[in-house]
Amino acid sequence: MLNRLALLFAAASLLPAADSVLDHVSAHADRFGALSRQIWESPELGFHETKSSALLQQELKANGFDVRANVAGMSTGFVASYGSGKPVIALMGEFDALPGLSQKESPVIDPVVAGAPGHGCGHNLLGSASALAAVAIKEEMQARGLKGTIRYYGTPAEEGGGGKIYMLHAGLFKDVDAVLAWHPGDSNRVNMASLLANNGGHFKFYGVASHAAAGPERGRSALDGVMIMLNAVEFLREHVPQETRIHYIITNGGSAPNIVPAYAEVNLVARNPDAQVLNGIWERIMDCARAGALASGTRMEFEQGTNYSNVLPNDTLNDVLGRAMQKSGGYQLTAEEKKFAAELQKTLGGPVRSPGPDRVTTEKTEGVGSASSDAGDVSWVVPTAQFTAATFVPGVGAHTWQAAASAGSSIGRKGMVVAARTMALGAIELFENPSEVAAAKDSFQTRLAGRKWTTRIPADGKPPLDYATK
Repeated sequence: MLNRLALLFAAASLLPAADSVLDHVSAHADRFGALSRQIWESPELGFHETKSSALLQQELKANGFDVRANVAGMSTGFVASYGSGKPVIALMGEFDALPGLSQKESPVIDPVVAGAPGHGCGHNLLGSASALAAVAIKEEMQARGLKGTIRYYGTPAEEGGGGKIYMLHAGLFKDVDAVLAWHPGDSNRVNMASLLANNGGHFKFYGVASHAAAGPERGRSALDGVMIMLNAVEFLREHVPQETRIHYIITNGGSAPNIVPAYAEVNLVARNPDAQVLNGIWERIMDCARAGALASGTRMEFEQGTNYSNVLPNDTLNDVLGRAMQKSGGYQLTAEEKKFAAELQKTLGGPVRSPGPDRVTTEKTEGVGSASSDAGDVSWVVPTAQFTAATFVPGVGAHTWQAAASAGSSIGRKGMVVAARTMALGAIELFENPSEVAAAKDSFQTRLAGRKWTTRIPADGKPPLDYATK
């Protein structure tokens, strides 16, 4: 009996780190799945994620992390750390919702509260999965005496507020050696794809009010200024690179049709795969706005909004995450989940081309995704790699009510566990192999090619705390 116990102990001591850190993920998966559901049930807009941030901070504190709250001028921003010294491996968590995407866990559109926020980008899962991974990594480090620091960044307002940019300006990433990031999606995928750089803000036009019938000649229509600008932007679309995207909403068009509008405003965002190309396009958009003001006899002011960089891929970290996801694997849908998915897919209006949650795709292909994120800014300062996990019903895209429904379902929670497993495996590999951390830094410098991170957000700028509620 003693010999058998000795053999079992010896076998346990040889258990691969990959397997043991996955055990830690499994041990906490239900708890963090429930946490993701709590955040889903109380969706909060950027910089106002008070409950969501507090829940994550509380959970990380309870699991032995030192938490620094209220960072970089953001009451919902925080940094949680365990360990000391090098390497410093970071995970990032987001938890902001989107306006107008309130949705029940239903395969048909059914808001909880019409017009209210909802987690249509799955950030309830994003923040929770990264925290789950951080706890599992910490326990593995404790069990094996691994040296270094695991750090979780609670990053507010990704959906346009740019919380990570203010953290970068505050120097909160300056000692980080590598960042492993992820995002909800409809497939489990690791590749070298970048994201679109973007820039945007509010164009404010000031005119002169007058009676629209009795004295129109005395008025100067701010709305005319907006419309002339946007008409010029529409003509501009033909003469920019085809990968460019320009989208806008008129947030104020006046108060009544019988009053010449003295004030009007448009919120516009432009995107391109290359930040430098986008800068040139943006100057032409500014010319369109100036032309609108000149032609309408109004005055235009611009208020800077979002400005995100494209992602700088990292060859070494992509390989690390690729191996981790292959080890992690996907998951199977239950009969009930298959029924939910099939009903939801009927609302998509097109064929489903996702490989499904049971599949894992890891590759070195490069390209550009169709979204933008302030994770791109981090990638220009610290070696960073990111992946997607299948948290949405196959075929569902982000920023939709279908994504919000998926993010609150068991499908979403299964996908967040895939994400946590992948990050945990990847981080432990980096802690075990300092040479890979060094290689990631070499890859970063090669991709950087002497360039530097730039942003239109000033280093002494204050976070636009009410940007999502204007």
